Amino acid sequence: MGHQLLLVRHAKSSWDDFSLNDFDRPLAPRGIRALEKMAAHLQTSEASPDLVLCSTAVRTRATLDGLRSALPGTAAVDYVDAIYGASTRTLLGLVRGVDEKVGCLLLVGHNPATQELALALAGGGETDLRHQMWEKYPTGAIATLSFEGTWSEVGHGDASLDDYFVPRRPRP
Repeated sequence: MGHQLLLVRHAKSSWDDFSLNDFDRPLAPRGIRALEKMAAHLQTSEASPDLVLCSTAVRTRATLDGLRSALPGTAAVDYVDAIYGASTRTLLGLVRGVDEKVGCLLLVGHNPATQELALALAGGGETDLRHQMWEKYPTGAIATLSFEGTWSEVGHGDASLDDYFVPRRPRP
């Protein structure tokens, strides 16, 4: 059975209030605007998440809130403390713990672990997309990976990078 994994880096966060700790930073106006493009991309993709794992940080929760209109109403949502500040190994452990009944998982997290996990799993797919993802995984980026086999055994190079979306192309 094939599975799909969408790895979303939260939308652009604000640094306007230096009294807030990192965990409590909200989205910046640019991040809020990017959510429209991110949601539109998800709506036009063939991905239909059954489960969403989302960091409990303010900016990731706000990102998920902005994407909800593009997600199936039946998608279960779990807020996971461990995603905030997670290592790549921790994120992979969360992915490997997903129930096999879940065909499509969407994970909303932070860098560098989100990018590192996408790069570690993506053994196939369009070379140009993998190169773009390697160069930069900016806020709002969404990597769509697919693989055959089980969640519990997915590992290095097992997935194909089917799509890589960035709401705002990086400046040269």
